[in-house]
Amino acid sequence: MSRLSDTFDTLRARGEKALGLFLTNGFPDPASTLPILRAVDAGGADFIELGMPFSDPLAEGLPIQRSSARALRQGVSMEDAFLTVERFRERSRTPVLLMGYVNPILRFGVRAFCRRAAASGVDGLILPDLPLEERGLLAGEARAAGLDLVSLIAPNTPEARVRAIDEATSGFVYAVSITGLTGSGLGAHEAVAAYLERARRLVARNPLLVGFGIRSHADALRLTGHTDGFIVGSALIEHVERMWDDASVPETEKLASVRRFAEALKRGPRAEGASTDA
Repeated sequence: MSRLSDTFDTLRARGEKALGLFLTNGFPDPASTLPILRAVDAGGADFIELGMPFSDPLAEGLPIQRSSARALRQGVSMEDAFLTVERFRERSRTPVLLMGYVNPILRFGVRAFCRRAAASGVDGLILPDLPLEERGLLAGEARAAGLDLVSLIAPNTPEARVRAIDEATSGFVYAVSITGLTGSGLGAHEAVAAYLERARRLVARNPLLVGFGIRSHADALRLTGHTDGFIVGSALIEHVERMWDDASVPETEKLASVRRFAEALKRGPRAEGASTDA
């Protein structure tokens, strides 16, 4: 059993939905990434997606594009992501997945990348530009290293393809809520709900999580009736961007606000003092 599967089993037994939070490594600056990860962990994140900065993040909207560009300007490399996970692992067993794109992995070397990721404490990979037909590029090495390889589906994914993706995937299936970029608004509730209900029928092997466009606990409640959890990225990036760009706010308050952000997403407004500042 992996940390990720153990987490989903525990949440299922408790009747809870999983909360995944995304942060770009090296954002808002290399020294702040790890304290922010520890703050969202303390706030109740069930797993973390750590973004590997890339110059052309094709699935990302402006907030995550900005975070990637900001990290790259500060010289952040792929090795830095491994080091961040290693330091995070010193205090936490919360699952961490690396999210990024295939080209930098090919340049690093697939076998070397998978082994280095596993050795640092990474639990899985999410690669939006790796289609089902090309999974063979990484699947064998990821499996050998004990890494889950998550795949994405979208509202326009045919049913037969959803089933094939579920069969090939490990960890969970990532249901993109819209045919658009991260940071986009949610579509019509009825259409999104119908899509997720269909996905739930088709995804039988893996947990099903939904992401893109979720900014609040209310959004999560709307979308998790047919899923096992939800993922938030752009809203956290924007929150961090606002807080860290305000020099008048002490670092302790910045980190406290990130913890409250996670608590509010997981538990709702009843979390004491919580606000997503969306």
